[in-house]
Amino acid sequence: MHNSKMIRWISIWSHVIAGVLTLVFIFPRSSRDIKNHHIQEWSKKLLTIFGIELRILHPEVLPNDSYLLASNHISWMDIHAINAFRPIRFVAKSEVEQWPIFGWMAKQLGTVFIKRDSTRHAHVVVGAMSKALESDSICIFPEGTSTNGETVRPFKPNLFESALIARVPVYTLAIRYISKTTGERSDAAAFIGDMGLLESMANILRARDLVVELNFFGPAGSAPNPLSDRKWLALHSHELIAQYLAGKPR
Repeated sequence: MHNSKMIRWISIWSHVIAGVLTLVFIFPRSSRDIKNHHIQEWSKKLLTIFGIELRILHPEVLPNDSYLLASNHISWMDIHAINAFRPIRFVAKSEVEQWPIFGWMAKQLGTVFIKRDSTRHAHVVVGAMSKALESDSICIFPEGTSTNGETVRPFKPNLFESALIARVPVYTLAIRYISKTTGERSDAAAFIGDMGLLESMANILRARDLVVELNFFGPAGSAPNPLSDRKWLALHSHELIAQYLAGKPR
């Protein structure tokens, strides 16, 4: 048992080092399509190393053009699960940038970092996002923090402004982590409180039976003018996710 744990940790850090080498030596001279291919394959392998099965629901609703994706947030693994399906740029809290290796990797992948509880910085980030949305899709976690996935916290509407400025649609993603053994929601991947990254990684490795479920929802179309109000957009995405997590899928 001890040897198998050691092998898994060695596999993780070997994979991380391979990712760093790819970012240093391959990315600078690669096209966007080649970069996305490397990101997707790296993320898929990471899920495999951690024993996580990826399950995608309703991927057909997503367009080929750029869009803003609003998601609930449970784990640092969320980003890799999404990238294993379809690579996308992210907005992350500024603390992530300070993480050893992973923070540097996130920066190289075009992640936009935001200072929590700083309205002034949020305005700067919205401007950068709206410019990026002209060509790239971006995923945001509007709760502003991660949860255990049982419910979804209220969405902060400020980052939704970027979609209004760039005139792109807002799609919604509900993430769940499920135990294959019980079929019920699992806390194993939850990255909450004062938990450190290594502690969270160890929790996931111990589980070995996780399914990460990504359920996509199309943009709102029934409101008189759904792209006119960032608060309305935030509430709409929040309601879709809250109903889904409560077992009332729409």
